[in-house]
Amino acid sequence: MVGIVATSKPIWLPLPSSPTIPISLNSDSITCFPGISLPNPRSVLHKTHSFPLLSTFSAQKDYFFRTHFSPKAAAAAASSSSVGSPESTEEPATNVKFQTLLSLPGCSSPLSLLGTGYREKVFAIIGVKVYAAGLYTNQSILSGLDAWKGQSSQVIQEDSSLFNTIFQGNCSRLEKALQIVLVRDLDGKTFWDALDDAISPRIKSPTPVDESALSTFRSIFQGRPFKKGTFIFLTWLDPTKMIVSVSSGGLPSAVDATIESMNVTLALFDVFFGSDPVSPSLKAAVSSGLATMLK
Repeated sequence: MVGIVATSKPIWLPLPSSPTIPISLNSDSITCFPGISLPNPRSVLHKTHSFPLLSTFSAQKDYFFRTHFSPKAAAAAASSSSVGSPESTEEPATNVKFQTLLSLPGCSSPLSLLGTGYREKVFAIIGVKVYAAGLYTNQSILSGLDAWKGQSSQVIQEDSSLFNTIFQGNCSRLEKALQIVLVRDLDGKTFWDALDDAISPRIKSPTPVDESALSTFRSIFQGRPFKKGTFIFLTWLDPTKMIVSVSSGGLPSAVDATIESMNVTLALFDVFFGSDPVSPSLKAAVSSGLATMLK
């Protein structure tokens, strides 16, 4: 596959293909996003459905994402990340398995899993899982985090300077990769629109280099179906350069695109690991993994 090179908003993922979201309260089911229809809440209250009911929902928005993680799984990932280990960690809510050690295209050495979580789309009382995600880092990253040795996962999670160090401090030249595993079908445009909605507000005054990078990023997803089980890897090689690999048949063997814009790469990292992450539980799981490894 030929790579694309370019020189230089939380993720809201409308869900395709199965469950149900209302627009009209007068019908049994309605379609809210392309390819997705969910049961009408009114109908749910009067009929028996197999959808799980959630105890809370947002009063400010019609829908939102919720993410979850297992501290036990994060600790297991941190403790089993030795080189050559064939072990994997299962994200319990989605049953997606993540290898504890990965070799990826464009990376100089294997990457270790720090933590996993999942994203869930919630409308009213109905929750639908979208994808599982895990963060991998170069194993040498710990050498640049001595200042946080012995700190609790809560302290690490709330300390933005640690994540700044990982991205653009002492550890900035060490590779980091976010693996996304879809747990339902999505079309590429839907995935990109959700990603762009999260990234764009974080780039206040985009330069021509940023615009070019976003255009390249967009081209990877537009007009392309993404089936359940698809792997999407977002790999930061350094603060100014990120590579993207997509695979529907296991780990990728090639790079689909190279994004060269510090504003874009930083915005994407901030989407997941900044002070207001779109997936709080993923960040919490990664913090738990770091705390375990820094004991």
